[in-house]
Amino acid sequence: LTLEKDGKYYDRFRERVIFPIHNLSGRILGFGGRILTSDKSKAKYINSPETDIYNKSKVLYGIHFAKNAIVKEDNCLLVEGYTDVISMHQAGIENVVSSSGTSLTTDQIRLIKKYTTNITIIYDGDPAGIKASLRGINMVLAEDMNVKIVLLPEPEDPDSFVKKNRTSEVKTYINEKAQNFILFKTQLLLSEVKNDPILKSKVISEIIEDISLIPNTISRSVYIQECSNLFELPENSLISQLNKILAKRFKKSVQRSSEESEIQPIDDELLIDSPNASPQITVDYYNPQFQELSIIHMLLNHGNKKFFSEIIDESGT
Repeated sequence: LTLEKDGKYYDRFRERVIFPIHNLSGRILGFGGRILTSDKSKAKYINSPETDIYNKSKVLYGIHFAKNAIVKEDNCLLVEGYTDVISMHQAGIENVVSSSGTSLTTDQIRLIKKYTTNITIIYDGDPAGIKASLRGINMVLAEDMNVKIVLLPEPEDPDSFVKKNRTSEVKTYINEKAQNFILFKTQLLLSEVKNDPILKSKVISEIIEDISLIPNTISRSVYIQECSNLFELPENSLISQLNKILAKRFKKSVQRSSEESEIQPIDDELLIDSPNASPQITVDYYNPQFQELSIIHMLLNHGNKKFFSEIIDESGT
């Protein structure tokens, strides 16, 4: 816990309140320290140095105390700071963890996924902070998890909001104000573009890109329908753009696989149209994602062709 400077040793966490950080089994991995003064020249939070044992990108503050409640509620509340977690636990809301001041990582998302597929992220009312945080949520979508956003009234944060309201009121507010991430982001970005068609086009492209990350096809279809209403655009145009993104991403993944194995990529026509051709790369044909993208490939390239002139039933007629 010491820090050397100018040949002298200092307490790394001097003039700070200490928060022990536990792993899943309750063992202490490291510490976080919050400054007690208003000195702007010093970092508000500092953590223990990273080691083989403590890696803050793989740890969630409060997960040891919250995991049972997360399973019971089938939902994980995600806040920003240590004090937010403590205040909510003291109020009786225990299914809450914090990313310890870091951007949400894939390892943290998968840690939550062990207990639930539902995440509710609670933000304070700072628009700039919200927009910066939204970029990391795409990783949650890619892990096939349900993400909801709760926006607290300005200038509240979870710590102050819980202290000013009863537990029942906080729970009611979270349940009533929780909004699906895709729709929340859509409304947030559309509110800024006004009537500018270029900016609106960029927003639509960004939202469709987000939707393309969702593995579940039913969820994607539902979001496309909702966004079609919000954008006031035909659903088919959004589906067309989505299919282009999926097809492009699939082609890149095939090329990447071929480069890693030092084999030339499959020609587009061979990929679908020549079942008797020997495959040049190893592909998991039983993978639902591969099957889905193959269908998209056929629809985009051969949707105007007629493959069967007649259908013969089992009797041969």
